[in-house]
Amino acid sequence: MSPQSRRTSSQAHRRSARHFARPASGRALGGYHLVEALIAGWRPLQRLDVDGFALLRSRGITRRANSAVAVDAPSDEASLLAAVERIEGLLAMTGEQACFRVLDVHGPEALDGLLAARGYDATGHSTLLELPLDRARTAAPHPSAEIRTGALDEDWFEAAWSLAPRDGDDARATMHDILAGTPSVQVLLRSNGDGNGDGNGDDVDGGGAPVAVGRAALVEAGRGTAAILNMIAVDPRRRREGLGRAVSQTLLAIAAVQGADLALLEVEQDNAPAAALYQGLGFHPRGSYHYRKQAGAPPTPDS
Repeated sequence: MSPQSRRTSSQAHRRSARHFARPASGRALGGYHLVEALIAGWRPLQRLDVDGFALLRSRGITRRANSAVAVDAPSDEASLLAAVERIEGLLAMTGEQACFRVLDVHGPEALDGLLAARGYDATGHSTLLELPLDRARTAAPHPSAEIRTGALDEDWFEAAWSLAPRDGDDARATMHDILAGTPSVQVLLRSNGDGNGDGNGDDVDGGGAPVAVGRAALVEAGRGTAAILNMIAVDPRRRREGLGRAVSQTLLAIAAVQGADLALLEVEQDNAPAAALYQGLGFHPRGSYHYRKQAGAPPTPDS
């Protein structure tokens, strides 16, 4: 890809995030603290700090937990190239190919172009969204939501896995270990037992099968606490009933009660329904990111 086409692609992705309205005020999280919060919200099984990069590894399950992220990486190109080559060498020793998560809110600026010049493919373009939390203004939790806080709840995990399983021999155990790595708010909605939705998300009373789940990891973020929303999943047969909104609002309400003053989440830029949902909840863009994978590397699903 030429430098001009790379610039055009980046400009297009920046434009795609501008349909979110930016609020007039609210706590903004700095680049370094933002990166560390994102890592903590989806904590990998192993982290190696290599020349200013956090090299995250989790048995190959999900890109977020299996990529290198610049935390305090060098800005000069010679040192940056040496760091990239070192990471490539470390992964090559175990037969793996490198994947970098490139965030536009935290440098170094030369990283994306350096990886592109080395033949890395760009994939997984996503928008980072944030919402300052105010306990007094947060919508009330859904009255039928099952809510757990703190350590990973096994019943919640069983429900989450049933709605959003992952492929791979070690996927179940790995997802369990990732989710257990950070204290969180966990929300579960069950059907009313008759299997018939009325289209407004009201027919959930805790008596039937799981129909929607969500999680908000509670992590240190600068001088405050951030709620990192993820694992929001709805039974495909029950979509467009407001269940995703009900779960998200419940997560935000409980996270605020638990002391979080900021919510963060990540949405792929081609997921228009999710973007519309979170825009309606008041989220606005904080930045964007994509992955750079060595050419020929096998695909790894995002979380």
